[in-house]
Amino acid sequence: MSATGMWVEKYRPTKLSEIVNQTEVIGSLEALIKDPTDMPHLMFSGSAGVGKTTTALCLAHQILGENYSMNSVLELNASDERGIGMVREKVKKFSKWSGFAEIPFKIIILDEADEMTSDAQTALRRVIEETAKFCRFIFIANNISKIIDPIQSRCAKFKFTTISEEDIIGRLEEITKKEKVKSDKKGLKAIYDHSEGDLRHAINLMQATASLGGITEDNVKSSAGLTKTSDVDDVLKIALSGKVPEAREKMIELIKVYGMSESDFLKYLNAAVFKSKQPHLSEILQVIAKYDYRILVGANSEIQLSAMLAELSNLK
Repeated sequence: MSATGMWVEKYRPTKLSEIVNQTEVIGSLEALIKDPTDMPHLMFSGSAGVGKTTTALCLAHQILGENYSMNSVLELNASDERGIGMVREKVKKFSKWSGFAEIPFKIIILDEADEMTSDAQTALRRVIEETAKFCRFIFIANNISKIIDPIQSRCAKFKFTTISEEDIIGRLEEITKKEKVKSDKKGLKAIYDHSEGDLRHAINLMQATASLGGITEDNVKSSAGLTKTSDVDDVLKIALSGKVPEAREKMIELIKVYGMSESDFLKYLNAAVFKSKQPHLSEILQVIAKYDYRILVGANSEIQLSAMLAELSNLK
């Protein structure tokens, strides 16, 4: 599928006024850019898929207008390039002023900024200080506590809220009408339940479901891999019985063959623990939480999940 064929890109807002559900944030930002020269560095925080990156891009377009280009805007994903080299080779080089009389400043958007190393953040702090007159930074993070205080103190902070069920389903209905896709209320509700407030994920899941013939509850479950959730219960039973290779094989099948994400696997595993009324409930939950955190901070997910199953096998 080409990028232009992705609904999440096709229906991405292009103006601040089109952003879903972030009324207070958008109102404040629109007031800020009435005189762009007074705009400070910005920091957007909140969970995935609530509009942080889209808002940053809309903001840049509205400030720079027809002068928006790769020479005036730099967008980087800090989870891909986390170290000091990214700051020195890309950010510092781009931030040097090149005499653009048509724009108030250059804009640097750092997505997933909370994934940057502490050394990279320290180096970035110096760049922010040196380029304050002609460059503005927009930091985007899920967890701003991982960003050093000297950077936080130089930014106006905006917290994005989780998008409501009503707003997500409303947006999905708009897209189904434009794409002429059949849908029913139960199907759209199932997409919302699975997306957990992540609009980007909801749109991607809806597009995948549409390829099955329509947005119905059964099609959503099939598309999302939810029909295999009972198999997660089996993985737990097998692991607790001490059969680690068998448990791992079934886990790998769910993730690589049926497309269940690692985070969903852990979520369903957590639910399976409560359903099965395990005698070692607290110990099992602590093991799951430990490996969930390790994956969240960047450890290899397959290795960590395999280690988790091995640890669970010892809880007899």
